[in-house]
Amino acid sequence: MKTAIDIISKTPLFSGLDEDALQAVCAITVRKDYDKGRIIFSEGDAGNGFYTIVSGRVKIFKVAPEGKEQILHIFGPGEPFGEVPVFTGRPFPATAQAIAGTSLLFFPKAAFVTLIHRNPSLALSMLGVLSMRLREFTVQIENLSLKEVPGRLSSYLLYLSDEQESANTVKLTISKSQLASLLGTIPETLSRIFTKMVAARLISVQGSDIELRDRSGLEDLAENGKLPEK
Repeated sequence: MKTAIDIISKTPLFSGLDEDALQAVCAITVRKDYDKGRIIFSEGDAGNGFYTIVSGRVKIFKVAPEGKEQILHIFGPGEPFGEVPVFTGRPFPATAQAIAGTSLLFFPKAAFVTLIHRNPSLALSMLGVLSMRLREFTVQIENLSLKEVPGRLSSYLLYLSDEQESANTVKLTISKSQLASLLGTIPETLSRIFTKMVAARLISVQGSDIELRDRSGLEDLAENGKLPEK
């Protein structure tokens, strides 16, 4: 089993810290385990700290007044989440839920802020992570507002290809219903789009494995947002 310092040292937020600084960060962490489906924090809860995922997956989502769920992010091992309230002093802006058995490292706000005063390079690392989050939100808003669902799905598959460092085949690490919510659609529509993309020989699907058969076609679809009508 990986130790806390093994996990922390490989987290982008703490990259570049020396051994003493890593030990100081490790000393304030609290290990927390969550069963699948358990809420980690709810929208409006006090932002009393942030988390890094050791194992498992966490979805960040909001629920509209009419009850519709919109997934904002899905995070996996090594990724931090809930860090914005550490600096803003505001409540958590969304809800976090374990979508698999999940183990987390919790960083209490007060102790972490004290560490930042002692080690300003932590603030620079945090700024980099927050800047990346802002870019991700900008891309997501652009996709949801400007692209049709086929374009959003194509963009996501290409993103997975880069993330998983695989040019030909990607693996969906979330359910298709969760993917539908992430892309701002419903499962039935997503299934129809998958079927049309298979028929267009852009992809082939075998369970959670998706072969990218025509990458240039997917890139064109991601850019233009619409499948050609037949």
